[in-house]
Amino acid sequence: MSTRAHWTNRIAFILAATGSAIGLGNIWKFPYIAGVNGGGAFVMIYLACILAIGVPIFIAELYIGQKGQANAITSFEITDKKGTPWQIAGWMGMLAAILILSFYSVVGGWILDFEYRSLLGEFMSQTDEQIQGTLGGLFADWKRQMFWHFIFMTLVIGIVIAGVKNGLERWNKILMPALFAILILLLVRVTMMDGFSQAIGFLFSFDASKLTKAGVLEAVGHSFFTLSLGMGTILTYGSYLSERERLPRVAVQVAFLDTLIALIAGVVIFTVVFSFNLEPGAGPGLIFSTLPSLFVKMTGGSILSIAFFLLVTFAALTSAVSILEVPVAFVCEKYGIGRKKTTLLIGGFIYLMGYLSIFSFNIMSDVKILGLNFFDLFDKISSNWLLPIGGMLISLFVGWRLGKSAVDSALSDYPPFARTTFLWSIRVLAPLGVVLLMGHTLGWW
Repeated sequence: MSTRAHWTNRIAFILAATGSAIGLGNIWKFPYIAGVNGGGAFVMIYLACILAIGVPIFIAELYIGQKGQANAITSFEITDKKGTPWQIAGWMGMLAAILILSFYSVVGGWILDFEYRSLLGEFMSQTDEQIQGTLGGLFADWKRQMFWHFIFMTLVIGIVIAGVKNGLERWNKILMPALFAILILLLVRVTMMDGFSQAIGFLFSFDASKLTKAGVLEAVGHSFFTLSLGMGTILTYGSYLSERERLPRVAVQVAFLDTLIALIAGVVIFTVVFSFNLEPGAGPGLIFSTLPSLFVKMTGGSILSIAFFLLVTFAALTSAVSILEVPVAFVCEKYGIGRKKTTLLIGGFIYLMGYLSIFSFNIMSDVKILGLNFFDLFDKISSNWLLPIGGMLISLFVGWRLGKSAVDSALSDYPPFARTTFLWSIRVLAPLGVVLLMGHTLGWW
């Protein structure tokens, strides 16, 4: 174990873990659900859920990885015993990672395509109708999707092949500051627009009357998913942490940065939307239809479009890299295969799996399983089942199987009250939150 690669320092890990957590959901989903559910009221509920559910499971994943100093499956055996049934959580996470990356990389290809169009200035010479039809045209053009899907996966594979220090750490040190710098530049630009104050009000006004039961459950769900819990990424990244590193501090720092970036992105996006008197409920359509149409109407819009899609590209890339690392780390360690060969084999397999998602929008659009095309099926299996169940098992494993001694070890610098509070958070609160989330997804309440 002494030869295992480690992060150079805490900052390197925080950048990598934040990069894993920050994805497309931060750019459009969180700001929107915050706005429609009461702004500041929802944000407060969400932060409470982060502290009660997200951060405890995050720490639990980090603990398993840090103590195991191994991949997302072997770490369960090292922290418990050989053949422990709890390793099913690791297997579920690895399956989820493969499924998610197979369609997430297709979306990453869409983003690269829109960045390319922005660089060419294509949107600036088009009508609103032409711009809004761009994504539909891309869906129909499976060859173009395959090309950009290939480019995106090639970038991801190249970073992961380079290893922990030369790949994951080095590129996160470049991509994450660049992402933050672009976001701040966009924020400075939108402060000069008419819709800025309206966007601030939309996101931060405190209107408890808009906060419904469904909104609270949405806060529970997003607090879980936003930190990349349940798919083995945080556990795997935690295994590259020094055993001297204190987990609660880094967990809170990652959660803070993840939330901060989501809120700033929300201010940027909704300032643009409100400046043109549009409704903010377009969801992912904001990225691919609404915003390109609005950029062409703004002074310096071509530059803003390039910067925005570069921002989204970096967010997608850092998440995808962390996802691929999960199965790569397992195969490298379990079977002793070199990192380059393993990454090429697994990355290539996932790339080919992505064809199913690409074809879901064109030549295989009529193929349905449980009424869903492959793109939606992979999303539903991973998001609605594998991730929440895996996260709950991780919480129960640390809370009940490893128990008080594990919590005392993870929070050794904290007073008994804090350790007891955390123990019962992962024993009861976090699993209960996941059960509520799954029940809501299934329509039980």
